[in-house]
Amino acid sequence: MLKKYPKLKWSLISVVSLFVVLISFGLWFVNLLPLDEMKEKYKTLETSSIDNIPYLSEDVIPNRGKILAIVTSTNIMGTSNKSTGYELTELSRAYYVFKANGFEVDIASPLGGKPPVVIDDDDMGEFDYAFINDSIAQYKTSHTMVMNHVVAENYEAVFFVGGKGAMFDFPDNKAIQSIVRNYYQEGKVIGAVCHGPAALVNVTLDNGRPLIENKKVSGFTNKEELLLIPDAKSIFPFLLQDKLASKGAKFNEGAMYLEKISHENNLVTGQNPWSTWLLAETMITQLGYTPKYRQITAEENAVNVLKVYENEGSDKAKTLIATMASQEHQPMAREFIASHSIIAAMQGDIGRFFSLVRLVSFAKTCESNTKKL
Repeated sequence: MLKKYPKLKWSLISVVSLFVVLISFGLWFVNLLPLDEMKEKYKTLETSSIDNIPYLSEDVIPNRGKILAIVTSTNIMGTSNKSTGYELTELSRAYYVFKANGFEVDIASPLGGKPPVVIDDDDMGEFDYAFINDSIAQYKTSHTMVMNHVVAENYEAVFFVGGKGAMFDFPDNKAIQSIVRNYYQEGKVIGAVCHGPAALVNVTLDNGRPLIENKKVSGFTNKEELLLIPDAKSIFPFLLQDKLASKGAKFNEGAMYLEKISHENNLVTGQNPWSTWLLAETMITQLGYTPKYRQITAEENAVNVLKVYENEGSDKAKTLIATMASQEHQPMAREFIASHSIIAAMQGDIGRFFSLVRLVSFAKTCESNTKKL
């Protein structure tokens, strides 16, 4: 039959061939991921405890004071019916950096009580599960202080946790504006990550000028927001990058979904969740202390590889991967690099997609070679 319809014949052959190629590529791509290791890792991580993390349980630093962490109380994004809350990883990682460096941490929210939380299983690590298993931390997150009842004088610094809910209840909260304004003018440290800088947008100093005017600031970018939520402009009261810039901030934009912070005297801001570690440790530095040594996580190593890839190219990134694997024996989460290849595909950047896939393949080869030694 198909002999009579050669065009149909070759069309079918082309479609079937393309289907086979896509399935084969998909299987090969999945094979690049350490799926078995990831399953075992998550089983172990789920039982993580602060007692089993040397960074927290050994060489304990005497108390140096208190830091206030503030989270959102908003559980729905505007009228969209999309759920939201504070990002657990942005709180847990900063919380333990502060604790390890001698600071007690209290948690507050605009409404007090138990605020909504967003937990992304793909991003969860040892410290995040330890936070969930930490009875004291969980009590604090279930019984947050109402912002209006916070005694600002009790704290050396304030940290605004991200989460899309912050876009709704941080900007116009008078208690938040007061603590930010007073802390800044007193020289106390202010930190904010991801959507946390929404707390800064409506703060006016005693001289009548916006706090962030002419200051270098980082926060969740328009590109990051719109890729995940294309209709973000109709859901949020504003896009954070646009709002910060409209108040005179020098918006400091880094690569999408990679670590980026801005440090302007006693104001420290970060672009996204992957900026939390560095931001919290920079706050410790600004408080006048050398941050306690912390072993870099596999995800952070992957972030560093991608930063080298962005700034210096694929060859330099491969050199760093090889060094991590063979000389330094550092763990590197190649699944994180794989996720960035998918982001490239979502953006329609096919060249970047295949370049990053090759980087993942190279990382797997380096890891396999190291295990053979």
